[in-house]
Amino acid sequence: MATKDDTRKTPLVPQNRPQPRRDAATSEAFEKEVDEELQRERMNRLWDKYRYHAFAGAAAIVIAVGGFKWFEARRIAAAEARGERLATAVRLIRENKAEDGLKQLAAIAKDGGPSGALANLRLAAKLAEDGKSADATAAYDVVARDRTLDPLLSEYAQLQNAMLKLDSADWTDMQNRLTPLTSDAGAWRHSARELLGLAALKANRADDARAQFEKLLADRATPQGIAERARIAMATLTAADLAKSAPAATPEAKADAPKAETKPADKAAADKAAPGPTKK
Repeated sequence: MATKDDTRKTPLVPQNRPQPRRDAATSEAFEKEVDEELQRERMNRLWDKYRYHAFAGAAAIVIAVGGFKWFEARRIAAAEARGERLATAVRLIRENKAEDGLKQLAAIAKDGGPSGALANLRLAAKLAEDGKSADATAAYDVVARDRTLDPLLSEYAQLQNAMLKLDSADWTDMQNRLTPLTSDAGAWRHSARELLGLAALKANRADDARAQFEKLLADRATPQGIAERARIAMATLTAADLAKSAPAATPEAKADAPKAETKPADKAAADKAAPGPTKK
């Protein structure tokens, strides 16, 4: 039986217990958790440092969007008001209140922009209708020279101005006015080509006129009325060419032409019609 002294003398055997091992998945999850925690701490520090800047930026964005919406609403309201004034001016002219209507058109034209351009065009048309060609030309020029407008408006003003100048301008002037409008992409190319053809006819430039009318007839998009007038002009040019190419009668041909024989009955009638000798 072992005594207490024996137990005390027995050496203790060290127990080699195996150390717990961490597998790869556990280690990766731990590292990921540590990284996320560090990331959260960094984000918190950044937020504490720049949160007032973020609030200010958000407020600035809200104010900017609100200001833009307010400005846009005011712009639309102003455009609607100008449109209403323009409609009122046109109505006054139609109601034989031309003086009041022209005053309103002139006031709208001073505001500029698309509404001002439309007012100038309507004002120029009324002046041309009243025979005030110089004033109408000046009004059209204002629109034609404004490069901030839609080309559809400025080119229309150029076309109308050229139409007023058709009877007075020379060929070179009409070429300078209308040639830029005759490109294949031009919205007013058909009317511009017709006017240029008429100007060529006026200047006795048959070849230039024929070139413009042929373009009109070759373009399937040419309006029916313009195409019909182009056909008439081409027929006129063709008839003139045929008349020039016809041989003229020479004096020798006239001399060789057979003379009409006088019939006896016609001779007797001529003798009766002749006055007889006057008695003294």
